Amino acid sequence: MSNHAMHSDRYLILIVLALLSLGLVMVGSASISIAARHYDEPLHYFIRQLIFAVVGIAIGWGLLSIRLSFWQKNAPLLLTIGIGLLIMVLIPGIGREVNGSRRWLPLGPVNVQVAEIIKLAAIIYIADYLQRHKGQLKESFFKILAPLVLVAVAAGLLIVQPDLGSVVVILSTVLAMLFLGGARLDVFAALTALLAVGFTAAVYLAPYRMLRMQSFMDPWADQFGSGFQLTQALIAFGRGDWFGVGLGSSMQKLSYLPEAHTDFLYSILAEELGLMGAMSTIILFTLFIWRALSIGRAAELSGQVFGAQVAYGIGIWLGMQACVNMGVNMGALPTKGLTLPLMSYGGSSLVIACVAIALLLRVDLETRYPEKSAARIKR
Repeated sequence: MSNHAMHSDRYLILIVLALLSLGLVMVGSASISIAARHYDEPLHYFIRQLIFAVVGIAIGWGLLSIRLSFWQKNAPLLLTIGIGLLIMVLIPGIGREVNGSRRWLPLGPVNVQVAEIIKLAAIIYIADYLQRHKGQLKESFFKILAPLVLVAVAAGLLIVQPDLGSVVVILSTVLAMLFLGGARLDVFAALTALLAVGFTAAVYLAPYRMLRMQSFMDPWADQFGSGFQLTQALIAFGRGDWFGVGLGSSMQKLSYLPEAHTDFLYSILAEELGLMGAMSTIILFTLFIWRALSIGRAAELSGQVFGAQVAYGIGIWLGMQACVNMGVNMGALPTKGLTLPLMSYGGSSLVIACVAIALLLRVDLETRYPEKSAARIKR
């Protein structure tokens, strides 16, 4: 194992550790008030997040030794299991409901958010499909639609939860992977248009989503109602100025900004660390995306289609989710319940992100040292 870690992409590891460390510090700072009020322990959320980080790193460390051929062989099974878990979430008495959404499976002292598992499973499944049908996507319309059936089933189950944000991230990532995998441009454009129409319909058919859209357009019109979260987030950015009010000195985390340690962690970071801290975070995610796409390109040039698509998918997924979260915090996008990868509080998101990064490092390892990979899978 130590040999695997030693040969891994050190730049990627440093970027991930920087994001993890910054996230831990900000979760600790942003959650002090709510943790003291609810648990009489100011560091409650920080300690739990630290445990999640250690568990995630340990699992990722272990998975780094598993060949990509294992993931490719079991890709359909992984997505099927994920869909089964999504069905379990919706069963009364099994799935847990929080704030009107049924997204979690209780597992002892923790709640597992199945949407995070589905995101990674969908990427592995599509990567396997693109490996097996390399060069055939331009021949038939159905060759592109075929892998979308199971993904569409998962998306439908996520809509029922409801979790539109995860649906948009998953479908956008899958479409990007199909495009990079050689899908016909006309079909790709049609599927993209279909996704846009579906998203618009989902917003118009759900009154609460329409209200979010209206508050996004003018949050100050109802600053103590539907626009409350966004106006408080914008106030946090305004208070941060260039260098912030200082670590731990945020006012918005004192019950003004809801979900300060989860979905709106970036706002607290901007308030306490200022524009410099906010820009540093954007730079770190930009570097992460660059490294992921570089690893994918290197794998593609060496003929490893599965590894390349896994790397592309992980880079697009985590990069897109980070952009959406930060965009929501800055008022550039409508409010969505998506965490900031590697930084926001949440065990499922953090552990699955660590697993994804372990896969990314494995792709890099097998690209640079082909002898570490197993024989190509043909099915």
